[in-house]
Amino acid sequence: MENNRASYEAKLDNTSSHGYMVGVSPKRNVLEEFAYAFRETFFHDDPLYHYKDQPKRKQFWLGLQNLFPILEWGKQYNLVKFKGDLIAGLTIASLCIPQDIGYAKLANVPPNYALYTSFVAPLVYAAMGSSRDIAIGPVAVVSLLLGEALKREINPKKHPNEYLRLAFTATFFAGITQAALGFLRLGFLVDFLSHAAVVGFMAGAAITIGLQQLKGLFGITNFTTKTDIVSVMHSVFGNIHHGWNWQTVVIGVTFLAFLLTTKYIASKKKNLFWIAAVAPLISVIVSTFCVYITHANKDGVKIVGHLDQGVNPPSLQKIYWSGPQLVNGAKIGVMAGLVGLTEAIAIGRTFATLKGYQLDGNKEMTALGIMNVAGSFTSCIVATGSFSRSAVNFMAGCNTAMSNIVMSLITLLTLLVITPLFKYTPNAVIAAIIINAVVGLIDIKAAARIWKVDKLDFLALMGAFFGVVFRSVEIGLLIAVAISIAKILFQVMRPRMALLGNLPRTGLYRNIEQYPEAMRVPKVLIIRVDAAIYFSNSNYIKERTLRYLRDEEDLNKEHGLPRIEYIIFEMSAVTDIDTTGIHEIEELLKVLKKLYIQLELVNPGPVVMDKLLAAGYIDMIGQEHIFLTVGDAVACCSSKPKDTVNA
Repeated sequence: MENNRASYEAKLDNTSSHGYMVGVSPKRNVLEEFAYAFRETFFHDDPLYHYKDQPKRKQFWLGLQNLFPILEWGKQYNLVKFKGDLIAGLTIASLCIPQDIGYAKLANVPPNYALYTSFVAPLVYAAMGSSRDIAIGPVAVVSLLLGEALKREINPKKHPNEYLRLAFTATFFAGITQAALGFLRLGFLVDFLSHAAVVGFMAGAAITIGLQQLKGLFGITNFTTKTDIVSVMHSVFGNIHHGWNWQTVVIGVTFLAFLLTTKYIASKKKNLFWIAAVAPLISVIVSTFCVYITHANKDGVKIVGHLDQGVNPPSLQKIYWSGPQLVNGAKIGVMAGLVGLTEAIAIGRTFATLKGYQLDGNKEMTALGIMNVAGSFTSCIVATGSFSRSAVNFMAGCNTAMSNIVMSLITLLTLLVITPLFKYTPNAVIAAIIINAVVGLIDIKAAARIWKVDKLDFLALMGAFFGVVFRSVEIGLLIAVAISIAKILFQVMRPRMALLGNLPRTGLYRNIEQYPEAMRVPKVLIIRVDAAIYFSNSNYIKERTLRYLRDEEDLNKEHGLPRIEYIIFEMSAVTDIDTTGIHEIEELLKVLKKLYIQLELVNPGPVVMDKLLAAGYIDMIGQEHIFLTVGDAVACCSSKPKDTVNA
C-alpha cells in the first residue's frame, strides 16, 4: 500500500498528458481515522467551540449555561419580554387545563395526575430546554400509547394503585431513554423515523383518539377496550338503540360544533387565535354550570367527578425497582419516550426555523429526559411538547420559556383552589375538547404533497396510518420505523445510475434522460454512479453496468454505429467504497477486458481514492486510466488508436 501511494503521490506535482491528476488526501493513521469518524458521528455540531481560548471561570459559566439555558436568556430578560410571555402563558394555561383532564382519560389515570404533569414538567423544561416556543405537558398520542400499553399489563379499574405505579415506572424509563440519547449524543437515531412516517402515524393516532372519544361524546356505557377502528365502530353502532344517552349527545355535539367553529375562525383570521385558545375553557365553564343547575348527571350524563386538591405527592417509592413490572415499565417507557421525543423535536425545529434560531437536538433530549425523570418522582405521567399548545404559545407572542413557567403557576393555582369546580364537568365536553385538539394532527396537505413528490414516502405514510387505525399505536409505530428503514436500505441496495451525454457546444456531460439533447459519444459509454459502493449494492452496480453496455450495443447495431470500446465511470458522487465494492469493480474490469473494453474512472473522491490505492487497484487498472473530469477521459479515449484497447 505504501509503495502504491508513494508512487502515485510522486506524480501529483506534474500534470499528465490529459490534465491534472486526481489528488489524494493527506494520509491518516488508524487512530486519526477513528477519531475523525467518531467526531463527525457524535460531535458534528462542534459543541466545544464556544469554550475555546476561554479562561476556566468563563468555561465553567458557559457549562452551566449549556446545562441550564435559563441562565443565558435570563440575563437579557426584561418587562417587555415578560409581557409577551405572560399573555402567552395565560393563554396556553386556559387551553391546557381542560385538555389535561381529557388526556388523563386517554392514559387511564385520574385527571389530577395530568394536572400534576403540567405543573412540574414545564418548570423543569423552562430551566433546561433550549426551545423558546414549545409548550410542555401531556399530549394525546403519548397518553393514548401509555393507556393502551399499561392496561394490557394491569387493569386500571381493578388495580388502580398498581396501575399508577406502572405508569410512574414507565415515565421514569421514558426520561432515562431520552436523557441517555441526549447525553450520549445519539439523537440521530430519531431521524430514522421519516417525516412521511410521522405524518401517517400522527394522522392514524388522531383517528384512533377521536374514535375513542365517541364513548364520552355519546354517553356509551358498554364500550370496547380495543382501539382498532373495526372494534370501535362495531361498539358504537351496536349500542345505538339502547346505549346512547340523548342528553350527552346534545351536550357533546353542541360543544364540539362550537370548538370546531372557533378553530375555523382562528385559522382564517390569525389575529383571532385567542378565540380558539380560550374556547375549551369556556366550554368547560358553561357546560359545568349547565349540568350543575339542571342536575343532568342524574339523567345519565357522565361527569368528571371528584378531583383531589393539592400539589403533587412524591412517587419515588411507588416506582417498581424490581420484579416483572420493572421490565414491563421499561418497555413501555422506552416506546413512549421515543414517540414523545420525536414529537417534541419536530415541533421545536418547526418553530425555531420560523423564528430563526438554532435548536440543539441533544440538549433538548437531555432536558426532556431529566424533566420526565423528575416527573416520575412527583406523580407525573410522560410529558413532551404539545403541538396545539405550542402553536398557541407562538401565536400569542411568547419570547422565552417563561411562558411555560406562567402556565405551570396557573396550573398550580388550579390544583390548590379550583379543582373542586370541575366535579360537574360532563365527560362529553372533555371528549369534544380532545377531538377538537387531535383534528389538527391530520395533515391532509402534507399527505398530498408527499404523494406528489415521493411515492415511496407515501407508502411509508399509509403503512403507519393503517397500522395505527386497524391494529394499535405500537403496531403503527413499528410499521413506520420498518418502512422508513426499508426505504433507506432499498436506496442503498439499488442506487441511482445514469447514462451521460455531452451537451452540444459545451464541455458538460449530463444525464441523457434529464437532458434529451445531450449527445452520446461514439465508442464511449459514460455512466454515473450516484451513491457509495458497498457490499449491499456493488453486485447490482456491476450487473447494471453490463446491462447498460448490452442495451447500448444493441442500439448501436440497430443504427449501424461502431461498438463500445470504453466505459467511463463518473465517480464524483461516490462518497465511499468498501472491500466488496473494490472486488466487484475488479471483477467488472476483468469482464470488460475479455470484451476488449477499457474501463476509465473519473474523479473518485479522497476516501475512494485512498482505498483504491490501498487495495492496489490503481496499479491494476493503470494510473493513466484515472481522470479528473469526464471531458479529460473522453478526449483521451478519442485520441487513442483502436488497437490500443486490444493490447
